[in-house]
Amino acid sequence: MIKVFKYMKPYIGMVLMAVALLFVQASCDLALPDYMGNIVNEGVIPGDIPRILETGLLMLIITFVGTAASVIVGYFASMTAANVIRDMRMDIFNKVLAFSSAEMDKFSTSSLITRTTNDLTQIQLLLVMGIRMVFYAPILGTGGVIKALSNSASMTWVIGVGVIVMVGFIMTLFFIALPKFQMVQKLVDRLNLVTRENLDGILVIRAFNTQNFELDRFDVANKELTDTNLFVNRAMSIMMPFIMLAMNVITVVIVWVGARMVSDLKMDLGTMMSYMQYAMQIVMAFIMISMMFIFIPRAAVSAKRVEEVLETDETVLESENPLKFNKDNFDSTIEYKNVSFRYPGGEGDVLKNISFIAKTGETTAVIGSTGSGKSTLVNLLLRLYDVTGGEILIGGKDIRKVLTKDLRQAIGYVPQKSLLFSGTIKSNLQYGDRSATEENIEKSARIAQADDFISEKEDGFESPISQGGTNVSGGQRQRLSIARALVKNSPIYVFDDSFSALDLKTDSKLRSALKGLPENTTILLVAQRISTIMEADQILVLDNGRIVGKGKHRELLKTCEVYREIAGSQLSEEELSR
Repeated sequence: MIKVFKYMKPYIGMVLMAVALLFVQASCDLALPDYMGNIVNEGVIPGDIPRILETGLLMLIITFVGTAASVIVGYFASMTAANVIRDMRMDIFNKVLAFSSAEMDKFSTSSLITRTTNDLTQIQLLLVMGIRMVFYAPILGTGGVIKALSNSASMTWVIGVGVIVMVGFIMTLFFIALPKFQMVQKLVDRLNLVTRENLDGILVIRAFNTQNFELDRFDVANKELTDTNLFVNRAMSIMMPFIMLAMNVITVVIVWVGARMVSDLKMDLGTMMSYMQYAMQIVMAFIMISMMFIFIPRAAVSAKRVEEVLETDETVLESENPLKFNKDNFDSTIEYKNVSFRYPGGEGDVLKNISFIAKTGETTAVIGSTGSGKSTLVNLLLRLYDVTGGEILIGGKDIRKVLTKDLRQAIGYVPQKSLLFSGTIKSNLQYGDRSATEENIEKSARIAQADDFISEKEDGFESPISQGGTNVSGGQRQRLSIARALVKNSPIYVFDDSFSALDLKTDSKLRSALKGLPENTTILLVAQRISTIMEADQILVLDNGRIVGKGKHRELLKTCEVYREIAGSQLSEEELSR
């Protein structure tokens, strides 16, 4: 939690100003009981009205100054907390954007959302209350003790006993509730996870008619969070009545003891009244500190969760002396040299000794059974993970020695899952190149076979796209994803099983259109359908993470058993014999 507060350094001046004003506020609060005592003492002297009015006016001025200081402190506290949380939220977002797939696997999406919203809200609340109370309470409490001792040391035991009882009660309550405080944020994560899964999978839930099962699942997560919050709130709700009881008991004891001292002429009535006010201020100081015990445990848990994100070590690191691609004469040749890869925490290699060359201007296709490592192969090219053995070269340069920004700028990537962002068709196609011209956008849409359905829409390229692209079909979404990659005009294109939602006719037309790309363009194509890759310049056949076949379609039918089995399951005897 200490590391989280390093974000307060730029705003330390604002905090110091708030502390100075808290001294002013506390001084005003501590001065008022003395003046009140003087008024009480002077009020028993007949005819001293001018003196009473003068003292009363001075008390009003002091009250106004203390109130103004309190308002300004509140402003500084809110500004500091808001700015600190803004900076933290930005750093978390930037950190997550820099995460590779390995880091993303450590945190669920729902947990990252909770850490960026709810956890930061808890820290912000602590900062606001902390600046206003953590500094003010000790000043008020210490000043109150000094003033009380100077007025009447003989009644100090009353305050001492009351404070000891209150502190003991608060600490007992704190240690009872602390374990539950630590559970709350994890339960919020769990509830967010269940909610997110239900919203994302609503069509599947309805299709399988499992609404009741999901309701029960949500109810369990919701009830567990509710019960934990109820326990914490009930425990903390006991605190305030107890403190109020303690305050009232202290007041009664002071009046009882003070009244006897006044009757014995050992104390003035005004002094007793002042002492009572100082006792209340001391108790109030401990109430403020006890209130912090409500915020600190949960904020501490939240700060730790935020630190986990900020301090996560990245596995994909930038080179200290990065190499640069030659943009004027880009060599788009891709070479895998004895590449092996194992997922973090995995027991075995997913890819084993992969070696091949994808030449400039050629299409290299990858095919294999489910789980053979096809997507992993292309993810390594994008450095979503780093190889655990061997190296990947582009134009003879190890991609680990090139800035990831430059690497990914050189690659037009179409992921297996077509994801569109809320906005318009045009804004989605411009995602890879914000400065793309209308001509380039239309050309890319035409190559991706998306121009036909775009032209049918009333607003054309300005037609709205909902979050995730749910207002277009799977095939349309896939074609828009392909067009988005083509808008980048990259020297390398990676298609990760991105033709799967297309019918055979559209698939064929799209592949034909891709032949119109510049001659120095290298295409890496992952597919499940033989018809998609038949015309590739080179086909790689993967099986259990190894290349078991390499060549063209005709060659592999003769030399690779795995390829022959895949082809036999998809093509007729007549098609195989062509």
